[in-house]
Amino acid sequence: MPNNYILLETIALTQSAASVTFDNLPTSGYTDLKIVVSARSTANGGQNMNLTFNSTTSGYSDRILSGNGSAASSFTSGNTSRGGSCVMPGADFTANTFGNGEIYIPNYRGSNAKSFSSDSVSENNTTLSYNQMQATLWNNSAAITNILIDLSGGSFAAGSTFSLYGVAALGTTPVLAPKATGGNIVSNDGTYWTHTFLTSGNFVPQVGLTCDVLVVAGGGGAGAGAGGGGGAGGFRASTGNAVTTTTYPVTIGAGGAGGASGAANRGLVGSDSIFSSITSTGGGFGGAHAQSIAAGNGGSGGGAGGGGNSNNTAGSASPSGQGNNGGIASNSSGAYGGGGGGGASAVGASGSSTVGGNGGNGSANSYSGASVTYAGGGGAGTYSGGGGTFGGGTGGTGGGGNAATTTNGTGGNGTANLGGGGGAGTYTSAYGAGGSGGSGIVIIRYPIA
Repeated sequence: MPNNYILLETIALTQSAASVTFDNLPTSGYTDLKIVVSARSTANGGQNMNLTFNSTTSGYSDRILSGNGSAASSFTSGNTSRGGSCVMPGADFTANTFGNGEIYIPNYRGSNAKSFSSDSVSENNTTLSYNQMQATLWNNSAAITNILIDLSGGSFAAGSTFSLYGVAALGTTPVLAPKATGGNIVSNDGTYWTHTFLTSGNFVPQVGLTCDVLVVAGGGGAGAGAGGGGGAGGFRASTGNAVTTTTYPVTIGAGGAGGASGAANRGLVGSDSIFSSITSTGGGFGGAHAQSIAAGNGGSGGGAGGGGNSNNTAGSASPSGQGNNGGIASNSSGAYGGGGGGGASAVGASGSSTVGGNGGNGSANSYSGASVTYAGGGGAGTYSGGGGTFGGGTGGTGGGGNAATTTNGTGGNGTANLGGGGGAGTYTSAYGAGGSGGSGIVIIRYPIA
């Protein structure tokens, strides 16, 4: 084919199917479409293929020129609910014999009525053969965004194939269409198609693919007062993930709520993010101020709350491999700081008698097309002992929330879709609320070629 013909998608049936659908048509970069078919019906006799555009079952008309080896005819089918095209062999034709056809659809995105032509051949050894040429008009001005193909009788047999080509204007560089649907942002950088999920949804490949996948969970909420910083959501990046033509649910984990003001409340754990067999665990919660409560475990552990006792411990990264532990807290009597939340690449910093620990830094990843740092731990809060300067911990790189730095202040939230932990509040005469963790993200990319 000329170099301005680009293969956009191939559907190869491993079992019979009543219809096939091309629903990922490019919206720019191409003028015409061409479909190349090798197919067979499960019903007896020669069966006509039909095209339905945009799920619209009206406005079609056609003219057919047909020959069967001994006679030729020209006629109109009278079918107005679907657009007729190629003729394919049935189950009573010679075993394992497939018909072939080509369908050309010019100006498929135009604002006028659409016409298309088809040419097909099927045969039953020496006893019967069909050659059919057909011109079909769809009297509709809408751009074609979806093509469903079925048969006048039976289903397409296993082994049938359907290849969709885009025809770019001569002298232009064709723009390839993505090979899957789903995601809040679908983009390409010339090398990869990238599907970014900011909210839960479905990823649906049109063909088998090998993907790189980033899954970041929601960050944990921080403790109130001189509480611990929230742990970052679990961070998992992997390559070589094989996917098939099925629907893959994608779950984006929410960030955990921060500890409420007015009492020494701990935060809440973040929620898991999931794609296929990959689950990233929500970040651990930041511990409570001066309470005998261990901080939460998670993708990264939450930081310990300040001013407690030996039971007020930091949270651990559990399961391992997704992040780091939270920081330990100061338990001095006059002033103290909590421990920072763990981040994807570093343990949360320990608190001291004058400052809360910083959140652990996150990890960078470039699956989105640019290097972005995710899953930073939240900064820990402080208690001043009745006044003075507050040394609230800063959030780790990758969306970790900063701790409050004012009297009885509220901690900052982790950044949405980076999976950062929340920053803790401060305490003098009241418990400033802890910040909430940031929501997670899932990014799936695969080569354009």
